[in-house]
Amino acid sequence: EVQLVQSGGGSVQAGGSLNLSCVVSGDTVNRYCLGWFRQVADKTREGFTALRSNGEASYGDSVKGRFIISQDNDKNTVYLQMSNLKPEDSAMYYCAADTHPCTVYKGTLKGSLKLWGQGALVTVSS
Repeated sequence: EVQLVQSGGGSVQAGGSLNLSCVVSGDTVNRYCLGWFRQVADKTREGFTALRSNGEASYGDSVKGRFIISQDNDKNTVYLQMSNLKPEDSAMYYCAADTHPCTVYKGTLKGSLKLWGQGALVTVSS
């Protein structure tokens, strides 16, 4: 069974940094496009960064210049480096995966995403 296993997150003050990891368990990460989503209670889960099939990173405007998505095939892991965090970045963060070829639009991984991580809470205080 293929699973996405997340780690990282936590609490930080505004301007600080946090990292998230997403391990593809049961398969190899390079069979997938990985993306990151976040959700605030009672709001729609939104995508904000993803890796295209060609490995190119795509970012939404809300995180561009502050977040970096990367992939380590040897570790079967996709990372999210978050810097200059703002209180509005506070949310539950999820990784998601889709098999190639995949569609990424303005940082959002599209499609019927069946693989999701368990979520990690990020809290940014002002």
